[in-house]
Amino acid sequence: MAALQIAFEAPDNSHTARPLPSKAIDLEHLSNQTMGDKALEIEVLQLFARQTRQLLKNLSEDTGGARGEIAHRLKGAALGIGAFAVAEAAGAVERDPSEPAHIALLSAAVLDAELFILRLCR
Repeated sequence: MAALQIAFEAPDNSHTARPLPSKAIDLEHLSNQTMGDKALEIEVLQLFARQTRQLLKNLSEDTGGARGEIAHRLKGAALGIGAFAVAEAAGAVERDPSEPAHIALLSAAVLDAELFILRLCR
C-alpha cells in the first residue's frame, strides 16, 4: 500500500534550477499584435520558431563579436510575439555575450517557447 501512496504523491520540485513559466508565450499580447487573427498568430509563431532555431545556431557558431547583435535580434522577435522569458534571456546575452550561463538560459527559454508553440499548433 505504501508503494501506491508514493506513486501518487506530488513530487517535490521546489529545488529546480529555475522556475518554469506558466506560459512561454503571452497569448493576449500575441492576439493584440495580430489583431485577433488566429491564422496569422500560428504563422507568426511558426516563423518565430524557425528564426530562433537559426539564430541560436548562429549564436553557438559565432566566435567573433556578433553575439550581442544576434541576441538583440532575438530579443526583438521575442518581444514582438510575447515570449518575454526569451526576450529577458536574450537581453542578458546582449549585455554580456561571453557568459556561457546566459547562453544556456537563453537556449532553455527558446526550448520552452518552441515546445509551447508545438503544443499550440497541433
